[in-house]
Amino acid sequence: MRLISNRSMLIALVVALSLAATVAFSDSSYGLTAGKADLKSAGALGFGPNGILFIGDSVGASIYAIDTNDTAQGTAASVDIVGINEKIAGMLGVAADQVAINDVKVNPTSKNIYLSVSRGKGPDAIPMLMRVDSKGINPVNLDNVKFAKVTLPDPPAATAGARNPRLDTITQVAYVDGKLLVAGLSNEEFSSNMRVIPFPFQGAAKGANVEIYHGSHQRYETNSPIRTFVPYTVKNQQYILASYTCTPLVSIPVSELKPGNKVKGTTISELGAGNRPLDMIAYKKDGHDWLLMANSSHGVLKLSAENMDSYKAILAPVENTAGIPATKISDLKGVQHLTRFDDSKALILASAGPSMELKTVPLP
Repeated sequence: MRLISNRSMLIALVVALSLAATVAFSDSSYGLTAGKADLKSAGALGFGPNGILFIGDSVGASIYAIDTNDTAQGTAASVDIVGINEKIAGMLGVAADQVAINDVKVNPTSKNIYLSVSRGKGPDAIPMLMRVDSKGINPVNLDNVKFAKVTLPDPPAATAGARNPRLDTITQVAYVDGKLLVAGLSNEEFSSNMRVIPFPFQGAAKGANVEIYHGSHQRYETNSPIRTFVPYTVKNQQYILASYTCTPLVSIPVSELKPGNKVKGTTISELGAGNRPLDMIAYKKDGHDWLLMANSSHGVLKLSAENMDSYKAILAPVENTAGIPATKISDLKGVQHLTRFDDSKALILASAGPSMELKTVPLP
């Protein structure tokens, strides 16, 4: 009995040490340390491996990798929360017009939803992270969390007024194959910027400067930021399909996004002037690849994502639209944010007057 007891104790000790080593390795492999994630703003969101959530902090010119500790497999239930901005405002003790929801992302494993939020307006707005799960809507405590941080070396300077370029330091992030793709602005002459930052973070180098031909504006541009993008692959080469205000779609090879490089993107579609793209997702349905894009003026558009390399570059003025044909999804109105929920549904944040609704919808 003593031999069995000692052996059992030894096995238990080995298992405990192995588990502790696994946890320690997991934390150290991502470069995370416990402490306060002192965000100056909370904007673009993106999920990485094992529940790691990336948060773009444009005001602080930094990106945070937060361990959400949210790795349990979840079920893909439908979501419909009417007045979510009002509910968050009530929790925070402010009026609904003092709450801005800046981005929305779904944890692909747990299916829990994360929202980057500003409480208040202007430079004194307080950044927050909210989580929506089976227990309701609750703030994520960032005062004591495991995180890593990388600071961007060349952000644009802050200016007074509505067109503050500092707020566009980080417009979107996406994690792909051990790298974080970051769109936004820099302080360089060609300020439109795309960075590739390895994760775990080891620091951020200068980004690549991106030039495009804008058919609606009838000129080459270097200072307009990418508003939204999706990664895609053609013939084993990785690209991003990026969209800019007024609304060109531009293909950019990821292999050219090297620090300090000047990259000329290929404009393959123009979707109409007087418009700001908001969010874009890629998905597969009925054996075909599609894009779904939310826009400020043109609503939600569905585009084919097949044979992307077959479209000729647009290098001349465009009166209205050209390139990839787009179909308007008229049932989806007032969409402010759009993200993948699962293989058959998207999650949207839509406005109906001052009220906002967070809900899942079938992928069209």
